[in-house]
Amino acid sequence: RFYFDEDAMDKVLVRALRARAVDVETAHDVGMIGREDCEQLAYATSQGRVVYSFNMGHFCALHADFLAHGKKHSGIVVSRQQTYSIGEQMRRLLKLIAGRTAEQMHNRLEFLSDWA
Repeated sequence: RFYFDEDAMDKVLVRALRARAVDVETAHDVGMIGREDCEQLAYATSQGRVVYSFNMGHFCALHADFLAHGKKHSGIVVSRQQTYSIGEQMRRLLKLIAGRTAEQMHNRLEFLSDWA
């Protein structure tokens, strides 16, 4: 189960993943456009969803802050914007889904670049 923040919610990617039975919710779907990254992570966590974002700096810092303060999140996947095509993002996300369970993603930060 994924939650794409507004930076990562490309319609083509979302449709392609949904066509492959991946549960994807976007910031647009739930009215979270314009919200702070900490709110995005809190929302995704409340829904048991892994955040996918291009905002690497903020989400890496949030991950570290959560761990330092004993807070839990459902997982974070980050990538550099405009690094991968839609197809490559999809392939890498599908590999990650096949390689990690939802439980294994808890409090975990993954880099899309590691899933070639």
